[in-house]
Amino acid sequence: MATAFKPLMPLDEAWSKLRTAVEQHVSGPHGRRQTETLDSVEVLGRVLAQDLVSPVDVPPLDNSAMDGYAVRAADLQQAGQAGAEDTAVSLPQAQRIAAGQVGEALQAGQCARIFTGAPIPEGADAVVMQEHTTADSVTGRVRFNEAVRTGQNIRRRGEDIARGQTVLQAGLRLSPASLGVAASVGAATLAVFKRPRVAVLTTGNELVMPGQSLPRGAIYNSNRHTLRGLAQAVGATVSDLGIVPDKPEATCAALRQAAEQSDLVISSGGVSVGEEDHLRQAVQTEGGLDFWALAIKPGKPFVFGWLNRADGSRALYMGLPGNPVASFVTFLLLARPALSMLGGESWCLPQAVKLEAAFEWPHADRRREFARARLDAQGRVTLYPNQGSGVLTSAAWADGLVDLAPGATVQPGDTVSYLPFSELVQPAAAARMSVQG
Repeated sequence: MATAFKPLMPLDEAWSKLRTAVEQHVSGPHGRRQTETLDSVEVLGRVLAQDLVSPVDVPPLDNSAMDGYAVRAADLQQAGQAGAEDTAVSLPQAQRIAAGQVGEALQAGQCARIFTGAPIPEGADAVVMQEHTTADSVTGRVRFNEAVRTGQNIRRRGEDIARGQTVLQAGLRLSPASLGVAASVGAATLAVFKRPRVAVLTTGNELVMPGQSLPRGAIYNSNRHTLRGLAQAVGATVSDLGIVPDKPEATCAALRQAAEQSDLVISSGGVSVGEEDHLRQAVQTEGGLDFWALAIKPGKPFVFGWLNRADGSRALYMGLPGNPVASFVTFLLLARPALSMLGGESWCLPQAVKLEAAFEWPHADRRREFARARLDAQGRVTLYPNQGSGVLTSAAWADGLVDLAPGATVQPGDTVSYLPFSELVQPAAAARMSVQG
């Protein structure tokens, strides 16, 4: 029977369908994202599940921004006045206040030695940095060589965070800085979304694992390592189901097993239209298809659907092409945003950077193309010389992708859209991503 070919789906349409499917999945009764509460020092890279509201002011008291002397500004008003031969004022040092100590009230005509972070004593309204003073250890007086303005070098109570303020919002991917913010308001634990579970399987009778002998006609299974690494890099926990033989029964059995233990099943190979490509039919047997065949290069034979579980719930399914670069690119473009949403983030796609091309692209394609690229010393975009979908060295060499619209040609000096791997090969960082689709 002849295969009926459908028109290739544009990537923007695939993104829209994928977003809708994942949103429905996580909001459904069986797909609701689960949370766990962990020590706040152990949640780097996790997604916050609840808003964090500060129970305290930060800082909790007015404090000194530097080492110096706390004073009453009025006592130093004559310092720096024009026409005076000696503009300096000296005051007796009445006390010494280190960080963590609370000093006595400062009386008029006195100063207090104070250190960075120490609370400002009552009565003081400015801090003079020690570099602008001269201390006399014999007399115990401090000479102030410059005028002072009220409020200088004082960190005000609550100027960073006010009590009752929402300091971290649910859905935030927790960075080192955000963990520091959580600690600054006393959060010992944080509620975070559990990591999405991904099952990875590869298909192909020609595949053998690294470390095994390589028979004639066989190739080493690079996709297993690449996909595992990518899934882990975006924050998922990975179940590795190994190589599945190119047989319908074995394929269905592997999909059933994968669906029971994962939120998203990712396979590579077996999704095209060849006689030995069984995955699409197996997915239809074990679940259903939302779409397949995209108008992108590399990555046309991409499949998205679902797999039924024994309890009536579903796992999501993505069938990636078998060619290593096509598998790599489709993971970045489609699996990564889906996994970010499964892990608790909102739907986010990378925002391309507009840069100058240092390459020629004379042959337009009807599909949207993603070329492996990196920046030269001048910040221009260069291409790997061999853009074949089986040339995985191009992905290892590159530090990003050039997004080429259908029918586009490029000459050196043209502006191109560049997607750096720093935005793609890690969890979606909401502050650096633009919501699209």
